[in-house]
Amino acid sequence: MGPMDDMIVRAMTAADRLEVAELIYLSTNHWYQTHGRGPVFTGGPSVTEVYFDVYEALDPGCGLVAVHRASGRLIGSCFYHPRQTHVSLGIMNSHPNYAGTGVARVLLERIIGVARREAKPLRLVSSALNLDSFSLYTRAGFVPRRVYQDLMVSVPPDGFGPAPAGLDRVRPATPDDVPAMADLEMELAGIRREKDLRYFIDNRDGFWHVSVYPSDEGRVEGFCASSGHPGCNMVGPGVATGPGPAAAVLAAELGRHRGRSPVFLVPADCPELVATAYAWGARNCELHFSQVLGSSPPLKGVSLPTFLPETS
Repeated sequence: MGPMDDMIVRAMTAADRLEVAELIYLSTNHWYQTHGRGPVFTGGPSVTEVYFDVYEALDPGCGLVAVHRASGRLIGSCFYHPRQTHVSLGIMNSHPNYAGTGVARVLLERIIGVARREAKPLRLVSSALNLDSFSLYTRAGFVPRRVYQDLMVSVPPDGFGPAPAGLDRVRPATPDDVPAMADLEMELAGIRREKDLRYFIDNRDGFWHVSVYPSDEGRVEGFCASSGHPGCNMVGPGVATGPGPAAAVLAAELGRHRGRSPVFLVPADCPELVATAYAWGARNCELHFSQVLGSSPPLKGVSLPTFLPETS
């Protein structure tokens, strides 16, 4: 029997929320712990319910699950997000008991079909350490575009010092900033997703915040969001015209997580920003690739991806 004979792939529903959260928690921790690393998630599967909640709030109905035909067990899940310029592949997981049975490949093929029907490139951020997932994507035709250093930093209770140049320019983003923020991301990264930006700024979940860096002329030259949720305490997404504005918005958002240890992604080919992060006490915890299936314009400036929701 082939993989499609053993499983049913269907749309994710609200009834799947808890089981999807448990699968994300189990499969992610299993991979890292069996490869000599600590668990990514702690506190039980309730912390990973945030992935279903955020993805469903942004793109209702854009999730898939794979169900084992004989047992009815949920053995795979993934999210996808049609945006104005592209389709984004969110977090994808398969149950470790079904490793090697083609669950992830079947789910990926379905999402590739979505992107092809919309005639848009498909983008994702993938671990450089997980060679199985890297091979899955590259075999499907994805091309790595940029390498990112995953950095973790313990933010002192009284913040970092000295403050990076330009921090005094940074201010909280407002809904009126969204068009300029979207234009900047389109100019630098070739993607447009105003809905995501409004979602962060509206902060109906209560754990998002966004900072912007305006120029003397009032033009937005950088922005950065962050999540304070225990299931994803991460700074990003964001973009900036250069390492100076990027360091300023990063510092502003990191400063909102004093006493915690958030994760953030920095382009490996931006040594100035990497050096600034090291000066703050950041340490490397992983590497990730941004990958694209289809056309992608040259990257400019500094991009700061994240995993919730995925962006590259």
